[in-house]
Amino acid sequence: MHDIRAIRENPAAFDAALARRGESALSSQVLELDEARRAKILAAETAQADQNKAAKAIGAAKAKGDEAEFERLRAEVADKKAEVATMQAEAKELDAKLTDMLARIPNSPAEDVPEGADEDDNVEVKRWGDVPAFDFEPKEHFEIAGVAKAMDFETAAKISGARFVVLKGAVARIHRALAQFMVDTHVDENGLTEVNSPVLVRDEAMYGTDKLPKFGDDSYQTTNGWWLVPTSEVPLTYSAAGDVIDESALPIRYTAHTLCFRSEAGSAGKDTSGMLRQHQFEKVEMVSIVHPDTSDDEQKRMLGCAEGILEKLGIPYRTVVLCTGDMGFGARRTFDIEAWVPGQNTYREISSVSTTGDFQARRMNARFKPADGGKPEFLHTLNGSGLAVGRCLIAVLENGQQADGSVKLPAALAPYLGGKSTLTAEGTLA
Repeated sequence: MHDIRAIRENPAAFDAALARRGESALSSQVLELDEARRAKILAAETAQADQNKAAKAIGAAKAKGDEAEFERLRAEVADKKAEVATMQAEAKELDAKLTDMLARIPNSPAEDVPEGADEDDNVEVKRWGDVPAFDFEPKEHFEIAGVAKAMDFETAAKISGARFVVLKGAVARIHRALAQFMVDTHVDENGLTEVNSPVLVRDEAMYGTDKLPKFGDDSYQTTNGWWLVPTSEVPLTYSAAGDVIDESALPIRYTAHTLCFRSEAGSAGKDTSGMLRQHQFEKVEMVSIVHPDTSDDEQKRMLGCAEGILEKLGIPYRTVVLCTGDMGFGARRTFDIEAWVPGQNTYREISSVSTTGDFQARRMNARFKPADGGKPEFLHTLNGSGLAVGRCLIAVLENGQQADGSVKLPAALAPYLGGKSTLTAEGTLA
C-alpha cells in the first residue's frame, strides 16, 4: 500500500510511477478523498470540543440556579453529541474509501525496471546451460513413454475436473524427490529456515500480502471464509503482521513446501495441455523479511538461490527482468527464471523473485525497531519460487528424455531416489 503522506508531498512523482505501469494518474482522486476525510475529522473534533465546553457549562448553570440556561445547554450538548457521532461515522466511511482506493493501486516500480507494455518488453539478463540437441523430435512431458501412464489426467478429471493431474509410481516419486531436494538445498546451503505453514488463511493474510481485494477471483475461498493459499508467500510473509521486530533479528529468511491453489480466472484457455498450468500444484517458496537498506541485495541473493537449483539439476535457463507492464501488482522489481522445455522448444517460467519494498509491510503494519532506538520503521518483504515443483518436473523429464522413451535423471536427485538415475520407458526407476 502507498504512503498517503508521500502522495501529498509529491503527487507528480506518484502519477509518474503509475504512468510507467500504464496506469492513469490518480493523485487528484486520492488527494480529494484524503482532503474530504481530513476535513470531516477536523469538523468532528471541533464539534467534540464544543460539546465538551457546553457540558462543562451545564454544571455552572445548575449551580447558579439558571434553569433556562441549564436546559438550553443540555439540549445543545445532546445536539452536539448527535452531530459528533454523525461526523465520526462519515469520517470513518471516508477513511474506508481512501484505504480501499489505495489498496487497489499497484506498487511503484523501481527506477531501474525497464519500461514496456507486456512480456515482449522484458529484458534478458542471464542465460545458463546448453540447450540439449536431440537426434529425434523431442516430446512434451506427458507424451514421453516412461511418463505417459504415470501422469493420469483422465482420472484426475473424473475426480476433480480439468487442470488437475494424478501422478503415480516413479513419476510421483521424482516429483516428491524434487521438492525434498529443493528444501534441503535452501536449508543446508542457503541458510533458510524451513516452515510447515497452513494452506488455509484468513482475509487479513490475503489482504496484507496484496492478494485482496484485487485478485480474489484468482483464488479459492471456502464456504466458511478461509482462503486456499495461492502460494506460501501468504502465510510466511503475514507471519510478521503487526510485529515490531528488533533490527538485530533481521534478516528473516523462510522456505516452505506447500500445496498451492489458483483458480486461474484470468488465464482461461492458456496452457491447458499437460501439467504446466494447474489449479492445484506444489511449490517450494522463499520469503525474506529484511531491513530496507538490504532489500535490493537480498533480491539478488534470492535470485541466486533459485538459479542454483536449476544449475544443480543441469536444466538450461534464462533470467529476465520484467518490464513495468508485465510486473505483478505488488512488485517493485521482479526477475523471472525461465527453464528450457524441449517439447515446446522454448523457455517457460519456473520462478519469479520479487521485492515489494514496504508495500506489503504497510498493509499489514510490519515494522522493525532500529538498533539506535529510533522510531519503528516499515520492513521490506521479498518472495520467490525456489522452485515450482511441477514445472521443474516438466523440465527434468523433457530435458532428460531419450529416443527410447526413457529419461535420464539429474545426478542431484539420486540420493532421493535410492541411487536410481533413470526413468525407464516402462515407467520404473533404474
